[in-house]
Amino acid sequence: MLIIKSHQEFAEYAGKELGVSNWHTITQEQINMFSDATLDHQWIHTDTERAKTESPFKATIAHGYLTLSLIPYLWKQVIDIQNLKMEINYGIESLRFAQPVIVNSEVRLRVTLKTILNLRGVTKATITAELEIKDEKKSAFTGDTVFLYHFID
Repeated sequence: MLIIKSHQEFAEYAGKELGVSNWHTITQEQINMFSDATLDHQWIHTDTERAKTESPFKATIAHGYLTLSLIPYLWKQVIDIQNLKMEINYGIESLRFAQPVIVNSEVRLRVTLKTILNLRGVTKATITAELEIKDEKKSAFTGDTVFLYHFID
């Protein structure tokens, strides 16, 4: 795991891959909990019997936004940013969902520090995030996520 304690340390990785998280299995329980939290109960996600017969995937699939919501959890497996007053999720840019994640698939996050800026003492880091699916050629998504870090002086 990469440990970062300042803007200067972080900036040394601009343009470089930061690492890859552990594999995480997307279970039906997790999909159902996400459905309840977001009020999105579309059958393709929650009805396992119907999905077996009517879905082109022959199983339920994770919500795209569920896979996206894993970024903070998986990101923390790649990097430990210390010495912070505050960390803010600032935005997502040019995100593309490329492939559905079928229930019980394993996914992991591959991250690169695309750009890093010092905005009057606030670090703006743009991270290219790719959610890989085990044994699949295409990723679930690729996009740039933006974080703001307020390091302690």
